[in-house]
Formats: sequence, structure tokens, C-alpha cells
Amino acid sequence: MENATLSVKQKPAFTLKRFHISEDYGFLLPNPLKELPPFYSPWMEIAHQLVYLIESHQLRFQVNKMPLLSCQYLQGHRELYLAHLVLSFITMGYVWQEGEKEVPKILPRNLAIPFGEVSEMLSLPPILVHTDFVLVNWKKKNPQGYWKDNPALPEGLLYEGLCEQPLAYSGGSAAQSSTLHAFDELLGIQHQKESAAFLHRMRKYMPPHHQAFIEEIRSVPRLKDHVLSSGNQDLQTLYNMCVAALSELRTYHITMVTKYILIAAKKAKNNVSQTTSPPSFLEGVGTGGSRILKFLKSVRDTTKDAMIQL
Repeated sequence: MENATLSVKQKPAFTLKRFHISEDYGFLLPNPLKELPPFYSPWMEIAHQLVYLIESHQLRFQVNKMPLLSCQYLQGHRELYLAHLVLSFITMGYVWQEGEKEVPKILPRNLAIPFGEVSEMLSLPPILVHTDFVLVNWKKKNPQGYWKDNPALPEGLLYEGLCEQPLAYSGGSAAQSSTLHAFDELLGIQHQKESAAFLHRMRKYMPPHHQAFIEEIRSVPRLKDHVLSSGNQDLQTLYNMCVAALSELRTYHITMVTKYILIAAKKAKNNVSQTTSPPSFLEGVGTGGSRILKFLKSVRDTTKDAMIQL
């Protein structure tokens, strides 16, 4: 009897393309769309006037008049991502149009149903996420220029490329990007238990392919162990330079959070009339934003601890 040949399923080759990542664009969506097909013009018309409609307190009125549109005519991932972006911004505006005074308990069907459908199609949560306002929401400052000629935009690329760009806010928490998660895993940085749990929860706000990328990196041996075992001092120095760059980015993140969230929140809180209750999110900031800063500093300090002692 002939020996049966066992079919072993080979693991796909590791390529950035497999995870929808580009050497040129990083985690950004290359060439994102700016318009949806005419069928979805009711969404786009509101989106283009979103700031005005919120400031004039007319957004809810306009959304309530919007027809219920099916997502079945959206073709390809670019249209899906733009639809998610548009509907997420409209949803956030609809909910918070009046601040915390009159927060609606439910969304109208003509907004909730398509937002839920497109979210399910992309395997993203039905909420404004980092993907919406960074990864698919950018354009080159100079359309004809090279990346080096576009330092101001795309901001997402600067951030994803570990340059000076603040981290994004998503899902009620400061969300770490796919890049930072990936570098943590690759460099072998082990965060404290609470920080690690939080960072792991934030992955559900990422596109599935980016989550898979992090898991792929996590499955290989830690880079720090490989560098240590090599005994190569030049390699160890290069490794430390990578860790230092990551630590500097997290220090910059702390600076940006302090400037644009904590200090801004304190000013807003001081400007609230004594006869008016301050928004609840300001009450949760605490003295000096101690809870937020404690978390961010613990992540930064753990990153520093991953340095190799030469």
C-alpha cells in the first residue's frame, strides 16, 4: 500500500500587501475617495455642510429628512471606508449637536441602519474610529509633489511613520495606532498588566487586516532576545535607537495630550458659568489630568525599560 501523502497547509508568505499595508503609505489607505456615487448624495450633502449644520443646530433636522439608503450599491473597500467615515462623522454630530444637554437615546433608522451595515461589512465598530479620521481621511498638500514635499499632510502618515504626530482619540480612549502596537510586539516591549490590557482592547477599533498584522508579528521570537543573543554591539546600538525613537514619540504624545486636551479642558471648565453644570468629561479629567498622564507615562516608561544596557 502506498503511503498517503499528508497535505500540509503552508502559511502564506509574509508580505505587507497581505495586511493592506504599503511601503509608501504605511497604514494609510492609498488614494482615498472624496466622493461617493450619486445615489449617496444625501449623505455627502450633509457631510460637506457638517460644521455649519452643527453650529447652527440644524444637523438633526436635516438628518431626520434624509432618505434611508441601502449600502448594497457601495462597491469596493474605498467606497465602504468613505461611507463609514461620512456616517460616523454625521452620527457623532447628531448625538452631540447640543452638547450634553439633549443627548438622543436612539438614532433615526435612516442613519443607524446604513451605519450598522457598512460597519459590519468592514468589521469595524459603529463609532468614529482612528481609521475614519486619520487613515482614510487625508490628502497630499501638493498633489504633484513627493512625500518629502508634503510635511504638513498627510498627518496620518507622519503619525504612522513614527514622526512627530499626536496619537488619536477613538472609542472614548486615547487609542494607540497599529504601528505602535506592531513595534511593541516586534521590539519585545512588555507593558504593565493594566496598560497591556488597555492596549489590547484598543485593537478592536482597528481594521481586521491591521489586527492580523500585529498578531503575525507577535507570533515570531522577540527582537530584543535575538539582538541580545547576537552579541553584536552595533546591532544592539541600532535596537536602542529604535526604542529611543518610540519613547520620544510617546513623550511627544504626552505633551500633545497635555496641551490640547488637559489644558484646553481646564480652560473650558473655568469658562463654564457657575449656574451651569460643566460637561461630565471635564469632571473626569481629575487634578492635572492625573489618570490620563499616569497611564501615558507608564507606557512611555515601560518603553524606556526595553533598552539594552551596553
